Amino acid sequence: MAVDLHPDVDVEVGRMAGRVRGTAVVLALSVAASAAVSGCGAVSERRDDVRTATAAFEDALGEGAYARACGGLAPATVEELEQSAGAPCARALGEESLKPGGAVRVVDVYGNQARAVLARDTLFLSHFATGWKVVAAGCAPRPGTPYQCEIKGG
Repeated sequence: MAVDLHPDVDVEVGRMAGRVRGTAVVLALSVAASAAVSGCGAVSERRDDVRTATAAFEDALGEGAYARACGGLAPATVEELEQSAGAPCARALGEESLKPGGAVRVVDVYGNQARAVLARDTLFLSHFATGWKVVAAGCAPRPGTPYQCEIKGG
Protein backbone atom coordinates (compact mmCIF):
# COMPACT_ATOMS: atom_id res chain seq x y z
CA MET A 1 0.00 0.00 0.00
CA ALA A 2 1.30 3.49 -0.74
CA VAL A 3 0.87 5.92 2.13
CA ASP A 4 0.62 9.58 1.15
CA LEU A 5 2.39 11.51 3.89
CA HIS A 6 2.36 14.72 1.89
CA PRO A 7 0.69 15.45 -1.47
CA ASP A 8 4.10 15.26 -3.17
CA VAL A 9 5.64 12.35 -1.20
CA ASP A 10 4.58 8.70 -1.51
CA VAL A 11 6.15 5.92 0.57
CA GLU A 12 5.90 2.37 -0.80
CA VAL A 13 4.93 -0.12 1.90
CA GLY A 14 4.62 -3.83 1.09
CA ARG A 15 3.37 -5.16 -2.24
CA MET A 16 -0.10 -3.64 -2.47
CA ALA A 17 -0.66 -0.27 -4.12
CA GLY A 18 -3.14 2.32 -2.92
CA ARG A 19 -3.35 5.77 -1.35
CA VAL A 20 -4.35 6.87 2.09
CA ARG A 21 -4.84 10.60 2.67
CA GLY A 22 -5.13 13.19 5.46
CA THR A 23 -6.50 12.09 8.81
CA ALA A 24 -6.69 8.47 7.67
CA VAL A 25 -2.86 8.40 7.70
CA VAL A 26 -2.75 9.81 11.22
CA LEU A 27 -5.39 7.32 12.36
CA ALA A 28 -3.63 4.38 10.70
CA LEU A 29 -0.27 5.35 12.20
CA SER A 30 -1.86 5.81 15.64
CA VAL A 31 -3.50 2.39 15.47
CA ALA A 32 -0.24 0.77 14.33
CA ALA A 33 1.71 2.46 17.12
CA SER A 34 -0.87 1.41 19.71
CA ALA A 35 -0.77 -2.17 18.48
CA ALA A 36 3.02 -2.21 18.58
CA VAL A 37 3.14 -0.82 22.12
CA SER A 38 0.41 -3.10 23.48
CA GLY A 39 1.95 -6.15 21.80
CA CYS A 40 5.46 -5.63 23.21
CA GLY A 41 4.77 -7.62 26.35
CA ALA A 42 3.28 -10.44 24.33
CA VAL A 43 6.25 -10.57 21.94
CA SER A 44 8.72 -10.50 24.83
CA GLU A 45 6.81 -13.26 26.62
CA ARG A 46 6.68 -15.38 23.46
CA ARG A 47 10.40 -14.87 22.93
CA ASP A 48 11.04 -16.00 26.52
CA ASP A 49 8.84 -19.07 25.97
CA VAL A 50 10.84 -19.96 22.84
CA ARG A 51 14.10 -19.57 24.80
CA THR A 52 12.72 -21.87 27.51
CA ALA A 53 11.63 -24.53 25.01
CA THR A 54 14.97 -24.28 23.20
CA ALA A 55 16.93 -24.62 26.44
CA ALA A 56 14.85 -27.64 27.54
CA PHE A 57 15.44 -29.37 24.20
CA GLU A 58 19.15 -28.56 24.24
CA ASP A 59 19.56 -29.69 27.88
CA ALA A 60 17.86 -33.00 27.15
CA LEU A 61 19.99 -33.49 24.05
CA GLY A 62 23.18 -32.70 25.99
CA GLU A 63 22.26 -35.15 28.75
CA GLY A 64 21.46 -37.90 26.27
CA ALA A 65 17.86 -37.86 27.55
CA TYR A 66 16.48 -38.55 24.09
CA ALA A 67 12.96 -39.47 25.23
CA ARG A 68 12.73 -36.07 26.95
CA ALA A 69 14.21 -34.36 23.87
CA CYS A 70 11.55 -36.08 21.73
CA GLY A 71 8.93 -34.49 23.99
CA GLY A 72 10.24 -31.13 22.78
CA LEU A 73 9.81 -32.02 19.10
CA ALA A 74 6.75 -31.18 17.01
CA PRO A 75 4.52 -34.18 16.17
CA ALA A 76 5.37 -34.11 12.45
CA THR A 77 9.09 -33.98 13.29
CA VAL A 78 8.77 -37.02 15.59
CA GLU A 79 6.87 -38.84 12.83
CA GLU A 80 9.46 -37.99 10.16
CA LEU A 81 12.35 -38.99 12.43
CA GLU A 82 10.72 -42.32 13.32
CA GLN A 83 9.83 -43.10 9.70
CA SER A 84 13.31 -42.25 8.43
CA ALA A 85 15.06 -44.33 11.08
CA GLY A 86 12.50 -47.11 11.35
CA ALA A 87 12.78 -46.77 15.12
CA PRO A 88 11.07 -44.99 18.02
CA CYS A 89 11.94 -41.31 18.39
CA ALA A 90 14.30 -41.67 21.35
CA ARG A 91 16.41 -44.33 19.64
CA ALA A 92 16.32 -42.50 16.30
CA LEU A 93 17.38 -39.22 17.90
CA GLY A 94 20.19 -40.98 19.74
CA GLU A 95 21.49 -42.36 16.45
CA GLU A 96 21.57 -38.89 14.84
CA SER A 97 24.81 -36.89 14.89
CA LEU A 98 22.96 -33.89 16.38
CA LYS A 99 25.02 -32.21 19.10
CA PRO A 100 23.91 -29.52 21.55
CA GLY A 101 24.05 -26.10 19.90
CA GLY A 102 25.31 -24.08 22.85
CA ALA A 103 24.01 -20.78 24.17
CA VAL A 104 21.02 -19.07 22.58
CA ARG A 105 22.19 -15.94 20.79
CA VAL A 106 19.06 -14.68 19.00
CA VAL A 107 15.37 -15.54 19.06
CA ASP A 108 13.02 -14.29 16.34
CA VAL A 109 9.27 -14.83 16.73
CA TYR A 110 6.88 -14.48 13.80
CA GLY A 111 3.34 -15.27 14.96
CA ASN A 112 3.30 -19.00 15.71
CA GLN A 113 6.74 -19.60 14.18
CA ALA A 114 10.16 -18.91 15.69
CA ARG A 115 13.86 -19.24 14.98
CA ALA A 116 16.41 -19.75 17.74
CA VAL A 117 20.00 -19.09 16.69
CA LEU A 118 22.45 -20.82 19.00
CA ALA A 119 26.23 -20.69 19.12
CA ARG A 120 26.56 -23.81 16.92
CA ASP A 121 23.05 -24.54 15.64
CA THR A 122 19.76 -23.02 14.56
CA LEU A 123 16.37 -24.40 15.62
CA PHE A 124 12.98 -23.64 14.14
CA LEU A 125 9.95 -23.89 16.41
CA SER A 126 6.18 -23.71 16.08
CA HIS A 127 3.60 -22.93 18.72
CA PHE A 128 1.14 -25.71 19.57
CA ALA A 129 -1.61 -25.96 22.20
CA THR A 130 1.00 -27.66 24.41
CA GLY A 131 3.60 -24.93 23.90
CA TRP A 132 6.56 -24.29 21.62
CA LYS A 133 7.96 -27.38 19.87
CA VAL A 134 11.06 -27.85 17.71
CA VAL A 135 10.12 -28.50 14.08
CA ALA A 136 13.71 -28.50 12.77
CA ALA A 137 17.13 -28.80 14.38
CA GLY A 138 20.70 -29.09 13.26
CA CYS A 139 20.05 -26.32 10.75
CA ALA A 140 22.81 -24.53 8.90
CA PRO A 141 22.26 -21.40 6.80
CA ARG A 142 23.04 -21.57 3.09
CA PRO A 143 23.41 -18.24 1.29
CA GLY A 144 20.54 -17.62 -1.10
CA THR A 145 18.71 -20.86 -0.24
CA PRO A 146 16.77 -22.28 2.71
CA TYR A 147 18.51 -23.70 5.76
CA GLN A 148 19.77 -27.28 5.55
CA CYS A 149 18.44 -29.16 8.61
CA GLU A 150 19.48 -32.57 9.93
CA ILE A 151 16.14 -33.13 11.68
CA LYS A 152 12.88 -31.72 10.33
CA GLY A 153 9.20 -32.48 10.08
CA GLY A 154 7.62 -33.68 6.86
